Amino acid sequence: MDLELKGKVAIVTGGNGGIGLGMATGLAQAGAAVIVAGRNAAKNAAAVKALEALGAKAAAVEGDVTQQDACRALVESALARFGRLDILVNNAGINIRKQPQDYTLEEWNSVLDTNLTSAFLCSQAAYPAMLKAGGGKIINIGSMLSIFGAAFAGPYGASKGGTVQLTKSLACAWAKDKIQVNAVLPGWIDTELTRQARKDVPGLHERVLARTPAGRWGDPGDFAGIAVFLASSASDFISGAAITVDGGYSSQA
Repeated sequence: MDLELKGKVAIVTGGNGGIGLGMATGLAQAGAAVIVAGRNAAKNAAAVKALEALGAKAAAVEGDVTQQDACRALVESALARFGRLDILVNNAGINIRKQPQDYTLEEWNSVLDTNLTSAFLCSQAAYPAMLKAGGGKIINIGSMLSIFGAAFAGPYGASKGGTVQLTKSLACAWAKDKIQVNAVLPGWIDTELTRQARKDVPGLHERVLARTPAGRWGDPGDFAGIAVFLASSASDFISGAAITVDGGYSSQA
């Protein structure tokens, strides 16, 4: 078993904060060079500085991963900077909380494009580089709402359920190319998105604590370990899986 990532190159979309930065940090600590992809230049720069402080090679690419050309340019940037691509974390995501009857088509499309279509486009763009490298690892970020429903998250839940099915399809298609594709399903994690959720949904904080056996909200740092495991050769016979990281939330009735 080898959890060493020295010499490997990773792209983390939405890697400038929250779960994405938690995973990028784990990859960097294990020796990978990391490309952070995000739309906020200031957050990108801060993330790169934090990763470099760990002794890692890091860079940022500003772009919109809902656009096919931007996804291809992202991969080309990684190849130009570090010469290869071994790991892709599809973490970019948004949520808009409303009752189903209140969404506009534009809002629906925005959530699906950001959360699901971007994962497909980035994976498709990464495939030739991983093929050339002799294999690779793709980690897609789903959600508890890949499993459960919520009245206030129709498009988000649809996108995250779709993420799991996309993961399985890519895992089946690319196993022959030594590319493993897995999904991570976060529970309730303390991020900008969920801090807003606690404002939007009365009583959410208390309900999460009551249902989570670990008795706390998750922290982005809780994703460093799973990122390293799924990005390393230790997980070479794991593909198409959807792994919960939720403090036991999904196990409790």
